[in-house]
Amino acid sequence: MSTSDNQTFSVQFIDISPAQAGQRIDNFLLTLQKGVPKSRIYRAIRKGEVRVNKGRIKQTYKIQAGDSIRIPPLHTSEKTTITTVNDHVRTQLTECVLFEDDDLLALNKPPGMAVHAGSNIDQGIIESLRIIRSELPYLELVHRLDRDTSGCLLLAKSRDSLLNLQQQMINHDLNKRYLTLLKGGWADGDRLVEQPLQKNTVSSGERMVRVDPEGKYAKTVFIPIESYRQAQLTEVVLYTGRTHQIRVHSSQMGHPVAGDDKYGQRNFNRDMKKMGLKRMFLHSWKLGITHPSTGEALLLEAPLPIQLNNVVTKLRQQS
Repeated sequence: MSTSDNQTFSVQFIDISPAQAGQRIDNFLLTLQKGVPKSRIYRAIRKGEVRVNKGRIKQTYKIQAGDSIRIPPLHTSEKTTITTVNDHVRTQLTECVLFEDDDLLALNKPPGMAVHAGSNIDQGIIESLRIIRSELPYLELVHRLDRDTSGCLLLAKSRDSLLNLQQQMINHDLNKRYLTLLKGGWADGDRLVEQPLQKNTVSSGERMVRVDPEGKYAKTVFIPIESYRQAQLTEVVLYTGRTHQIRVHSSQMGHPVAGDDKYGQRNFNRDMKKMGLKRMFLHSWKLGITHPSTGEALLLEAPLPIQLNNVVTKLRQQS
């Protein structure tokens, strides 16, 4: 891949590798140019600012290995492309690898780290890893985790692997299990929640999710593991992957996640803070997939972080 020195304000010319081939041009540009509005990208394609092999194309064009793509300056802000990763982040991401082979890279994601750049985040895990692992021709997130959530995060090292795993997600074939600490508890076994979820934005600009008949189907199972005086350690099985699904479904049950400032309960959060909880208690514990190349079952497991383990220990001592 060859690009110009100034990626923000100069024309880029990118040569497509075999690993990048097969994507629609609009999706390729959306992935490449994080933070650029879709409307700006579609306008650039429509007006012929984006060219493939010096010719105009439609947004449905699928890029091929060897294509030379002309990309105009698309950013409207004065942000510059970040090309370095600080030593602390580099060490964190290097040491949290759970599994890696030619197709996959799995991390035990540190809490407090966004998986990708956003409106107020210049650099996320995917952008950092593309710099740290610059020898990899292809690296994409298979799924996402909230910034405050720790645990299993899966990335694909080829487009074929990405599409295979995304299809497993669509078919609900991924085995996604979380550990969380919920307010209170119950004594009647597993609880199934099937309530549709709708995303909306409140006046402050903050994204909220709520149960709404017009929303998308969401299915969660909550499995009690240990009960304490004020809380319950709970295993959660996710059958769908909606934004804030566990947090909203648990809150809807009256058993919100400990440390959740958005959907949680203030007094409970305060009490758990006294137990040493400094973040939301939500951890992506296990992720079971079918390996995209070998077809074998693969179960990834991320140990509970020390800080969350310490909170559990204190709750046991109190009970």
